[in-house]
Amino acid sequence: MANANVKLDHCVIAVSNWERSAIFYGGVLGAEVVSHPDGHVAYRFDDQQLNVHGPGLDIGKLVAHSPVAPGGSDLCFVWPGTADDAIAHLRRHRIAIEAGPVSRSGGRGRGVSVYFRDPDGSLLELITYTKPS
Repeated sequence: MANANVKLDHCVIAVSNWERSAIFYGGVLGAEVVSHPDGHVAYRFDDQQLNVHGPGLDIGKLVAHSPVAPGGSDLCFVWPGTADDAIAHLRRHRIAIEAGPVSRSGGRGRGVSVYFRDPDGSLLELITYTKPS
């Protein structure tokens, strides 16, 4: 039986340009950009976090056997509004939409998703869930 108390805390993405990525994740997705004294950077979304690997950063030995490369991630974020709101938000930021709105299954069940890419080409998804009436 799975432990229902285990939840995802953070995962790692890689970027090729620190400033460009911070502007994107902070400005478009609303992340808090957290800089640590040791040079590590993270993008924080409430109580979840993307740790960021990139140029010039010594990440040590505790990494995946095949570390993720810039553009090699596929991430989904829960959008608090409608899919139409997400599309309008992305268009205001001049972000090209890859697909959507499309019906998808996510961590909370069925939702509607919009797909786009970060500056390195990682596939990103905004999923919206309809609250039961």
